[in-house]
Amino acid sequence: MKFLDKTWKLALSGAVAGLLVALLAIYGNPANMAICVACFIRDSAGALKLHTAAPVQYFRPEIVGFVCGSFLLALLTKEYKSTAGSSPMVRFILGAAMMIGALVFLGCPLRMVLRMSAGDLNAWVALIGFAGGVATGSFFLKKGFSLGRAYEAKPLSGAALPVLLAALLVIGTATGVYAMSTEGPGSKHAPVILSLIAALIIGALAQKSRMCFAGSIRDVILMKNFDLLSIIAALFAVMAVYNLAAGNFHLGFSVQPIAHSQHLWNILGMYVVGFAAVLAGGCPLRQLILAGQGSSDSAVTFLGMLLGAAAAHNFGLAGAAAKAATETEAAVPGGPSAAGKIAVIVCIVVLFVIAGTNLRRKKAAR
Repeated sequence: MKFLDKTWKLALSGAVAGLLVALLAIYGNPANMAICVACFIRDSAGALKLHTAAPVQYFRPEIVGFVCGSFLLALLTKEYKSTAGSSPMVRFILGAAMMIGALVFLGCPLRMVLRMSAGDLNAWVALIGFAGGVATGSFFLKKGFSLGRAYEAKPLSGAALPVLLAALLVIGTATGVYAMSTEGPGSKHAPVILSLIAALIIGALAQKSRMCFAGSIRDVILMKNFDLLSIIAALFAVMAVYNLAAGNFHLGFSVQPIAHSQHLWNILGMYVVGFAAVLAGGCPLRQLILAGQGSSDSAVTFLGMLLGAAAAHNFGLAGAAAKAATETEAAVPGGPSAAGKIAVIVCIVVLFVIAGTNLRRKKAAR
């Protein structure tokens, strides 16, 4: 089944995803975010009381939709394949590192593109770091980096995460036992059914098109292939038009929703995300899609992201949003704490260690 094998069809899938993102923004998802995989995993971790930051607690149906949309389409197209065994603990660490870097910047690569489309110059600066991280990871790929082979597993193994997430959504919706923000980003959300349906469609599109924000740049660097980049470009274009039409476009560094202008740490945070994403085989969104189509290794990466989000808020590693001065309060520059800055540097060191110690040795010529 190859209905998305042409560049224009890939771009069309990106445009459809953009329309769905805009729809979620219209119906209540946070401003200048609409969808952010890192932020939504963080909110879901808060809902499950893995952290206690009250403004960011809500079990996001979008996370369930991405995984289950991929799962259902993979089953339908016979692309579902349960695999496991490719350095799971390393992938767990890579997931945690991706999350820490993303939360220092305040967004995953998807949200970075959405912020760019709304005129947030901080996100354009962060793109430098993200592209640099992808380039570094690509360098190690060319040198022979590999986390080893994944082996075929029992079918139910790959289905565990989609089933678990669906069950958690049903439990939370039916009982209301999860924590839920009454203010802040976690309190802003579209209706559950709309969020779930939109995410199911995006998950299916991402599964078929192989949408990946890190992969789009990696393919340009390694193969001069712009196919995946066409998806991201179309998503950006649709959201830029929406933001202009809705009056959400504000060009500049300051007064941007849920953002800060600590440029060095925006760059380094997204450098971590790009580097880790290439080593793990995909950006945060791609990890959810791969988990949906049967990869237990990507499911472990998701668990790393989930606990990384919890750690980021439990130990004050996440960046803080800048705030403008008011009559009663002084301006707040935002950005990461000292602990967050140290965590980013530690993540970079760990990523170089992982990359350097997982190079395939070339066989000596006889």
